[in-house]
Amino acid sequence: MNLELFIAKRLITGKEHKISISAPIIKIAIAAIAIGIVMMLIAIATGVGLKHKIREKVAAFNGHIQISNYDNNTSEVSVAPVSLEQDFYPKFKDVEGVSHVQAVATKGGIIRTEDTFEGMLAKGVGQDYNWTVFEEYIVDGRLPDYSGKLNDEVLVSRMMANRLQLKVDDSFFSFFLKDGDASRVPNNRRFKITGIYDSGFEEFDATYVFVDIRHIQRMNKWTSNEIGNFEVFLEDFDQLEEKSNEIYGKTLSDLDTQNIKTKYFRIFEWISLFDFNIALIIGIMIIVGGINMITALLVLILERTQMIGVLKALGSENWSIRKVFLYNATYLIAIGLLWGNGIGLALLCLQDKFRLFKFPNPEEYYIEYIPVHIDISTVLLLNLGVMLLCLVMLLVPSYIITKITPVKAIKFE
Repeated sequence: MNLELFIAKRLITGKEHKISISAPIIKIAIAAIAIGIVMMLIAIATGVGLKHKIREKVAAFNGHIQISNYDNNTSEVSVAPVSLEQDFYPKFKDVEGVSHVQAVATKGGIIRTEDTFEGMLAKGVGQDYNWTVFEEYIVDGRLPDYSGKLNDEVLVSRMMANRLQLKVDDSFFSFFLKDGDASRVPNNRRFKITGIYDSGFEEFDATYVFVDIRHIQRMNKWTSNEIGNFEVFLEDFDQLEEKSNEIYGKTLSDLDTQNIKTKYFRIFEWISLFDFNIALIIGIMIIVGGINMITALLVLILERTQMIGVLKALGSENWSIRKVFLYNATYLIAIGLLWGNGIGLALLCLQDKFRLFKFPNPEEYYIEYIPVHIDISTVLLLNLGVMLLCLVMLLVPSYIITKITPVKAIKFE
């Protein structure tokens, strides 16, 4: 029989426990633990959720890794064509963890309407393009269909449609320079809007127009087997650097690879700061919760001084008596964690389903609502970490029990 656990249970379930002087202090300590775990869950879920959403949006426009020819072109425009006949296309069999490979090409142009004009970056895609990553961004119309013959269907952003005062089923003319020579008559294309998207990523929404890749191949005088570059999607983003190096080693020597972390390093440097903010919030909440538990434990010890004296007089060791109060504290922490997890996870599920809370300035965060990402293993590790750290913090104040003498404790009132 575990004597310390038995005494702790009697202290917890006893009626005097609920009406004692320490009762309100214990409630405050439990509330502090609960509020702390709610704040930690929200910080982790929203921070990780925002990171994932931003990564998904950047990857939706670029893939995780791009494979192209070496050239001195620093713009987004495809200059040197790449042969479509590659060992890694359409499936990258030599590298595990690659979910999809697609061929694209880009060309700069100008959209001209009766009232205004706008610069654009036409992104040519074909029937191998993975539209599933774009489905959630469609706000009007439908996705274009490039599986059949060459057509004039395009997908434009809401931002560009508003600037040009265009809507679904409207047509517009666009002009593209021939090989960058402004003296020659530009290529003229007439496109029809079949869908409008809104990713919330202003950097992309302001320029990208999705067209049939065969238009760009014809304007650049490429064959049907020549494209601008390949976009590679990975199953696990955390393996980006490792897979980038592996893919680079598996491709021909005249091909270059670049991942989105390198291409958009400023964005990924910014979102890496989220980890520091999350760690800071967790650290502060654990300290606040630990201090409240220390206060509660000291009050419990003070309130049970006579009991401590009696146990010592009966021969109990200091560590045995300390364990009684540590068991008691573990119960209180567990109650706080239970309430905190219940409230925190409920709030996160509501936000994930109904998107109740939105950013006041969505253009700064590239997303309109506050996204959440709930990972069960992270939640379990967080709870275990909070429990262990709080108990470690309580070892020091429980040491005060060793200073209590039986004679003075029994006389204590």
